[in-house]
Amino acid sequence: MDRRSFLLGASAALTLPALGAQAQAAQITGAGATFPNPVYQKWAEAARAAIGIQVNYQSVGSGAGINQIRNRTVDFGATDAPLRAEQLTEGNLLQFPTVMGSLVAIVNIPGIQDDALRLTGPILADIFLGKITRWNDAQITAINPGLALPNLAIAPAYRADGSGTTFVWTSYLAAVSQEWKDRVGTGTSVRFPAGTGARGNEGVAGTVRNVRGAIGYVENAYAMTNRLAATQLRNKAGNFIKADHKAFMSAAAAADWSVPGFAANVIDQAGPESWPIVAPTFILIPTNPTDAARSASVRRFFDWCFANGSQLATDLEYIPLPESVHNAVRAAWRQSFSA
Repeated sequence: MDRRSFLLGASAALTLPALGAQAQAAQITGAGATFPNPVYQKWAEAARAAIGIQVNYQSVGSGAGINQIRNRTVDFGATDAPLRAEQLTEGNLLQFPTVMGSLVAIVNIPGIQDDALRLTGPILADIFLGKITRWNDAQITAINPGLALPNLAIAPAYRADGSGTTFVWTSYLAAVSQEWKDRVGTGTSVRFPAGTGARGNEGVAGTVRNVRGAIGYVENAYAMTNRLAATQLRNKAGNFIKADHKAFMSAAAAADWSVPGFAANVIDQAGPESWPIVAPTFILIPTNPTDAARSASVRRFFDWCFANGSQLATDLEYIPLPESVHNAVRAAWRQSFSA
């Protein structure tokens, strides 16, 4: 499917999930990652009509989502940066993935259209390190023959808030640049050597849209909805790849879900057609909920999403989890909430 030709109004088959119907409408609250916000909003809209659960999800960033679920001010938290096993135990939390998404580099360069510009991981690292500062730099023009790149200052945009998207982005830069790994490292919040911060995927997309010469990193859905120019990236196999669903699926196929907390690493996977920046996103729920009924409604909502939301996710260019992972998550629920 063409990356621009997604269907925001797509529908999914509406069936009651295995956890059973409730007589009255339930309300649940969640907060966290902006990375999956587009698909969570579509799932919430569809599930409200199908099973009578109203979801209030606030796209405030992974760091805030983790803090809110730790403080039990929401029914579920959302993060793109998975917690370690000891953190989950300490917080009495269960972590499970919901969907996979892809990060893209977006640019605002006069005359440069979507998918026209080629970049590599080391060049991206040098841009965000402040070492490459103009769009007609020799390293960029060398891999873009025939593309008229202007003598225009590069304006990097990054997440100013604690962000799982930043965790994914910096994990990729650290994988392809030893200097980035040594100087900056990875995390939900790092000290970027160059550029301007913005809050949320929405903020980065808005900054790139409004600033000539800007480059930023966002989940692919934000590039689509803001009609911003994404770049090609050179993958681990050495091929320049366009950001499309086929490339995302190729990378996702390599995910290993057997690790604790389902924290599969899909960064810079091998494969001639693989997009290099794909990652799962996660939900955190208490294993000792203060309200058992609301906890059950959270699981019932995501169970419905697993059973009925894959097409909605695909239409937004997310990558649905394999059915085997859905079943493994359901098994983890049963184990944690069997009493």
